Amino acid sequence: MSRRGEIADWNIEDGAFWAATGRRIASRNLWISIPALLLAFAVWMLFSVVAVKLNQAGFDFTTDQLFWLTALPALSGATLRIFYSFMVPIFGGRRWTTISTALLMIPVLWLAFAVRDPSTPYWHFIAISILCGLGGGNFASSMANISFFYPKSMQGYALGMNAGLGNLGVSAVQFLVPAVITLGLFGALAGGPQTGTDGQRLWLQNAGLVWLPLLAASSLAAWFGMHDLASARSSFNEQATIFRRKHNWLMCWLYVGTFGSFIGFSAAFPLLVKTQFPGVNALHYAFLGPLLGALARPAGGWLADRTGGAALTFWVFVLMIAGIVLKLYFLPHHGVGGSFAGFLAVTIAMFVLTGVGNGSTFRMIPVIFRTLHARASAGLDAAGQAAAQRQAGIESAAVVGFSSAIGAYGGFFIPKSYGSSIAITGGPEAAFYGFIAFYVSCLGITWWWYFRRGAEAPC
Repeated sequence: MSRRGEIADWNIEDGAFWAATGRRIASRNLWISIPALLLAFAVWMLFSVVAVKLNQAGFDFTTDQLFWLTALPALSGATLRIFYSFMVPIFGGRRWTTISTALLMIPVLWLAFAVRDPSTPYWHFIAISILCGLGGGNFASSMANISFFYPKSMQGYALGMNAGLGNLGVSAVQFLVPAVITLGLFGALAGGPQTGTDGQRLWLQNAGLVWLPLLAASSLAAWFGMHDLASARSSFNEQATIFRRKHNWLMCWLYVGTFGSFIGFSAAFPLLVKTQFPGVNALHYAFLGPLLGALARPAGGWLADRTGGAALTFWVFVLMIAGIVLKLYFLPHHGVGGSFAGFLAVTIAMFVLTGVGNGSTFRMIPVIFRTLHARASAGLDAAGQAAAQRQAGIESAAVVGFSSAIGAYGGFFIPKSYGSSIAITGGPEAAFYGFIAFYVSCLGITWWWYFRRGAEAPC
């Protein structure tokens, strides 16, 4: 250790060091990182539940306004991820995890006050939903941080566990919030209930307040329990070389297809079901898909470590295309027909596919960059090759973070696509046809650059 919480020497590719020291420290940082990321996802997806209940609590927002509230956290979160991607090598993982987790207390506290008064202007909710995007930003820095703690042979496992269990925050918010808003959980401290349009009493402020003590505890755990790695320190300029790397942009595109689908479907599902199957209480089912998708992510990373990330990603996109076709079949048309059971089953299956794809694409990134740098440094001496591998680690961590930023824009485009499609055509079918075209492009990229025989960067 050099400074408080900072590790000066970190050589995880050395088997003896990993067995004696590295594994224990890496595990400690991973298991503090996971709950912090889970809470970040919960805050990020708050409006996927709150938007469904606002009008019931006495507000009078249009369907398009409500879709905007579910889409804006993804837009701001994706944008923040661009900056968060580079923060860990500059500030350190311990410091940045503490700060970024503590910041999440701002939107949840503001939400708790805003929902207590039905005359609260719409712009307040716009601002709160944008601030909920702080939770989305945390993913980029969290994943970049954990990538520095594990050797390349365990990258799929480590990133899959961090992201997969962190993604459980989506299902946690969609399971917990509908329960706590029906209870006077915090007594007079939280204020009185709102009387719903159906006569039911709601404590919608609990949707924000329930996360406050957990966020405080997680921030303290990060400060006192995590580490900064001196070897992970780098300037923005060292990391910025990824913007000249073709494979950075290709992996960003693929991650829109996997994670963008996961977060977009999560944000939009309750409101989409409410508009297309009005007799169904979507909040009874909303948590299922994100739950299984999150649990599938570590499995996707584990499988990719053994079978190759490109092969797994290729077949994920094949099945995603088939899933959209089936969802179109099960949708009601002009309010007639349709099958919610079929629609739900296909939706859950697609969540599982996005989870597997999230794990496989993130396993691809470090393999691609280590392969390319190893190829470029083949004629150099040992010092040159070591420097090349260090740069590969820096670049792959930056790409992990940056691709997560670009991928998160799917969380904006999917809900907004539904809202626009319904407003223009009366149904979401046009949005689904657009998704099919996009998944076909992802399939072609995966096959050409990574999966086919003779691919430029097989992985």
